[in-house]
Amino acid sequence: MNNNQQSFLPLLYLAWSDDLLTQKEHEIIRGFISSQSWLSDSSKSELLSKLDVSAPPSREELAAWKTTIHSELVKNPELRSLFSLSLALSGNSDGFANARNEFVQLENELGILGEEILLSFRTGENTLTAKHDTVHGFDIEKLTRLLEGDESDIIKKVKAVITRRDFAYETSTDVDVYREKVLEWCKILADENLGNMAFPTEFGGGGNMRDYFAIMETLSYHDLSLVIKFGVQFGLWGMSVYFLGTQKHHEEYLQKIGSLELPGCFAMTEMHHGSNVKGLETTATYDHSNKTFVIKTPHKKAQKEYIGNAAKHGQMATVFAKLIIDGKDYGVNTFIVPIRNVDGTIADGVEIGDCGHKMGLNGVDNGTISFHDVVIPKENMLDRFASVNENGEFESPIPSDNRRFFTMLGTLVGGRIGIPRSALSAMKSGLTIAIKYSDQRRQFGPEGGSEVPILNYRMHQRRLLPYLAKSYALHFTLRHLTNRFLNRTEDEMQKIEALAAGMKAYTTWTVRDALQECREAIGGKGYLSENRIDALKNDTEIYTTFEGDNTVLMQLVAKNRLSVFRKEFGKLDVGGMITYVYENAKTVVSEKNPIITRRTDEAHLRDFEFHLQAFYYREKTILASAARRLKKLIDGGMDAYDAFNVAQHQMMDVANAYLERVILEQYHAFITTVSDADIKNRLVQLAQLFALSLIEGHKGWYLEDGYMESAKTKAIRKLVNQLCWDIRQDAVPLVDAFAIPQSCLGAQILTDN
Repeated sequence: MNNNQQSFLPLLYLAWSDDLLTQKEHEIIRGFISSQSWLSDSSKSELLSKLDVSAPPSREELAAWKTTIHSELVKNPELRSLFSLSLALSGNSDGFANARNEFVQLENELGILGEEILLSFRTGENTLTAKHDTVHGFDIEKLTRLLEGDESDIIKKVKAVITRRDFAYETSTDVDVYREKVLEWCKILADENLGNMAFPTEFGGGGNMRDYFAIMETLSYHDLSLVIKFGVQFGLWGMSVYFLGTQKHHEEYLQKIGSLELPGCFAMTEMHHGSNVKGLETTATYDHSNKTFVIKTPHKKAQKEYIGNAAKHGQMATVFAKLIIDGKDYGVNTFIVPIRNVDGTIADGVEIGDCGHKMGLNGVDNGTISFHDVVIPKENMLDRFASVNENGEFESPIPSDNRRFFTMLGTLVGGRIGIPRSALSAMKSGLTIAIKYSDQRRQFGPEGGSEVPILNYRMHQRRLLPYLAKSYALHFTLRHLTNRFLNRTEDEMQKIEALAAGMKAYTTWTVRDALQECREAIGGKGYLSENRIDALKNDTEIYTTFEGDNTVLMQLVAKNRLSVFRKEFGKLDVGGMITYVYENAKTVVSEKNPIITRRTDEAHLRDFEFHLQAFYYREKTILASAARRLKKLIDGGMDAYDAFNVAQHQMMDVANAYLERVILEQYHAFITTVSDADIKNRLVQLAQLFALSLIEGHKGWYLEDGYMESAKTKAIRKLVNQLCWDIRQDAVPLVDAFAIPQSCLGAQILTDN
């Protein structure tokens, strides 16, 4: 456009900026342009073409017009009217200057307020929302190394395998095709000596449990059916033989299991008994005359159910069954039972069903197993904790039935560490897809400006970034749990088991909710299978149920916390309660004075000590309240079993408050070890967002208790918003630090953009 034509840009922009040109506006502006004798015919023709309803300007053209207008206002900030702006755009044309009265009349006819219009032109693309963008303010590779820690080498090895061409995702909807592909992948991993990583070196293994957990976690960036089948074969089947068996079983089976020569199952769950393992009804009756056990499913509802590897590939199973000797029940023990012959035919006396198509994990061949008087030799009893001696009598190094049972199950606690680490990888994948897409996807924008990334919108940040903060907090806490488990002592086992149970539940529930938010945050694209959120969501859904139903596990955590309480304050009198609540929160009394409860300065709200005290206070108050209620119910004559049932909802609160405090502590414990200032600053911000978003979520509790006043909770809400805004610039680099291979992300929307 020449200068004469540019003088009309404000009018043209106003006509089209709302994407609606009324007939009246059309006629008024066309009439004004046509009446300007100082314009050449070619200029009139071009300007009138810009008002053609059948050929409206593109959004890019509108943005260009506004940029030109905005630039003129920056050069001439003294301009105060729409006419003076248009005159400046014309290069102070005499012709346009002479049309002043007609222009002012036009403004009146269009109902334009000149000063208001100029204000919108001045702001333009210079808004905070429009300018906010991704920055790279820290060393991503260095943060990746911190995340991987001592497991870096094995993580790299696994990534090198799962990014090969033969690990391209299976897209067939045929369940049988999918299952065979997953088995093929498992064989490749076995050939790479990844399956036997935790087995002793004398049986061909790597002797490295830490690396095994890292393998499971890294595989979870790929197909989760592969992870679960891998875990069933080498974790549940293999490790049950290792932990529950003795030397003879190790020599007979471990090498074959590690090479996948002997595919197997872990047959614990029954149709009528899942969480309640003590209630299992499958029996293993000892016959001393021929030194055999007879494995029997007494009725249909006692069949083994949801058993991975059972429907198609498993040849043997670790079967949990009640040991019966001379009519006496010696409780649940474990036995190796053949279910298929080498040629794939089903073994005599064994009945196998197929669970068929599932909500997710359809590459895993889950099935049902019933045993109809299946005879196995005496040597097939996994006898580390209990055995039948040469006289046909029951023996155990652990005399207490209860302690023996829980010792046996305690050896399998590793599964409750592997599952949350696997789930967290799925959450990291979902967050990476959603955050990177949200950084690219543009919608809406300031008046006349370009559209902005949806990650710039505060509500979008609120949806995703607290989960990003949680993913980092959970990562370091699960590393802490892994270290405690690997370096465990017998005295610590109950605490470790409770923490593992709690972290399994807390993490998998968090993953479930995070992936739902990721799905919604990327709109309809998240509903398409090509963008992988559906697979992540559906496959991890069952994580809240297997390896222990989450609600049941949280009850276990709460009971452990109550046992700690009882040891320290058995009387539960009022004085003891107060002492317990304040024991590890010395400043709580002073903090509940009116000045502190409403303290809102940013330094205080960002302070880790404030976060920790708030978490500790909530944890201990809820625990003491639950203990007091249980005692009151029991003292009132209620049976202890009924009392726990009445207080179950409080048990969930007890467990939740304990776990959140542990996660906060462990995240900060790691941050103190970080020396890189840029990375540390980002991790501190994430920790602040993690803590404050949880406090905000529990604000009702804090307000009811009087620990905070409304002014403080409002200030916390405001700071959560600000932290989300600040972290947005680092969000993409923070998910890039997860270092998830592009082929594993498998999201078409990231490729398209």
